[in-house]
Amino acid sequence: MEIDKTCGNRRLERVITGELKSKVDRVWEAFWSGGISNPLMVIEQITYLLFLRRLDEIQTRHEKETNLLGSSSVRPVYTEEQDVIRWSRLRNAGGDVMFERMSSRVFPFLRTLDRSESGAGFGMKDATFMIPNAQLLSKVVDLIDEIQMTDRDTNGDLYEYLLSKIASAGVNGQFRTPRHIINLMVDLMQPKPGDVIVDPAAGTAGFLVSAAEYVREHSPEVLTDASLREQFDQGMFHGYDFDATMLRVGSMNMMMHGIESPDISYRDSLSEGAADDKDRYTLILANPPFAGSLDYEATSNELLAVAKTKKTELLFLVLFLKLLKAGGRAAVIVPDGVLFGSTGAHKTLRRALVEEHKLDAVVKLPSGVFKPYAGVSTAILFFTKTGVGGTDHVWFYDVTADGYSLDDKRTPIAQSDLDDVRARWAARNGAERDRSRTDQSFTVPKSEIVAQGYDLSINRYKEIVYDEVEHRDPLEIIADIERIEAEIAEGLAKLKGMLS
Repeated sequence: MEIDKTCGNRRLERVITGELKSKVDRVWEAFWSGGISNPLMVIEQITYLLFLRRLDEIQTRHEKETNLLGSSSVRPVYTEEQDVIRWSRLRNAGGDVMFERMSSRVFPFLRTLDRSESGAGFGMKDATFMIPNAQLLSKVVDLIDEIQMTDRDTNGDLYEYLLSKIASAGVNGQFRTPRHIINLMVDLMQPKPGDVIVDPAAGTAGFLVSAAEYVREHSPEVLTDASLREQFDQGMFHGYDFDATMLRVGSMNMMMHGIESPDISYRDSLSEGAADDKDRYTLILANPPFAGSLDYEATSNELLAVAKTKKTELLFLVLFLKLLKAGGRAAVIVPDGVLFGSTGAHKTLRRALVEEHKLDAVVKLPSGVFKPYAGVSTAILFFTKTGVGGTDHVWFYDVTADGYSLDDKRTPIAQSDLDDVRARWAARNGAERDRSRTDQSFTVPKSEIVAQGYDLSINRYKEIVYDEVEHRDPLEIIADIERIEAEIAEGLAKLKGMLS
């Protein structure tokens, strides 16, 4: 295990290296050489196999507790008749037998385990076996079985590495917000035991995973106090998505990071009934989809009543305000257009954030953050739901470097403003009030924002200092040109004389 970056009490960003990385790469390469080249399909099939291995571990724990104590705190997964489809039995059954059982028994069994309706949401009801032959299945099962998965950190890092391959392959990258941006948002929000956290556009559940790691590091009592542990495992983290593959991937990501019963459930967050659990959550962390297709007829009338628009980014903001409890906080990524758009819906929402709630900060991100998938300019909005106002000053930060090149390659570089964002965020109600508008961060009083029609773009308030340039007198420049031309004419005349 190698430490990539650290800063103060910020949790560590780890990457897997060496033997473990090599094993994961071999699993990936086995799929590609076996004819499965869609990265998301590879992740999905690996997720099924990891889930089967996890189910076998639960069954083994049940058996051990029953043998030692006569009873178990863990419910059995398999009946006696289903014993042959356990991971430990399948891996020793031989390629052809294992392949046949996967199709005829294992995946039908997985589809009965879907718990999305009850809230656990593993999204297995349409689980599909796509590995084309027994040879590939045997190879992949052997490779996965070789990977040691007894350590939560290693498990989590392993799955994060798998998910990173979605991005490196340049496919379906819209599902992954860069981890360092996620960690920044979580660090600024500082989730605590007792928080009820939701991401209504969960994707791979990266925000929820990062929040869980932050809580573990900064509030270790959640692992030792029984009531806190129960809330941490079963009541703290909630995510919604309407893509079945993302439900499976997100649930597995949470489980691999040690969350026993993640609430990753099917939901079209903007559809009718989207705000049924309004006033429920204390913290929202999200990067909702921008400019996606929207079925206007199926969209929640409750959301449209606030902002009659087809722009998903605006409707998600309405949803966030409804889902939060009074005093609940949000850190969400929005396209720049939200900050200065001139439609009635844009202005209504910005006014609501400033006048009816507490807008805390606008952090402008560089336009290359989401490359190579999109070059759209974005910002992070930080706000608190109050219902009675509370905005006095809004803190702005103009991030110009995030530690990676802003081209399509996104290679690591030395320059990064993110640690400075963390430090200055902590001083936003103190020393930051005295910063000049020419600085990278500064605060703006509410009265000025109101006077600007609730425009939240940083360039509206940032002052740019131009270097004074001294220009020569035009007549002096003309005189120099005439002198040079005379010298050229004289030189040509001499050259002509030498040639005649």
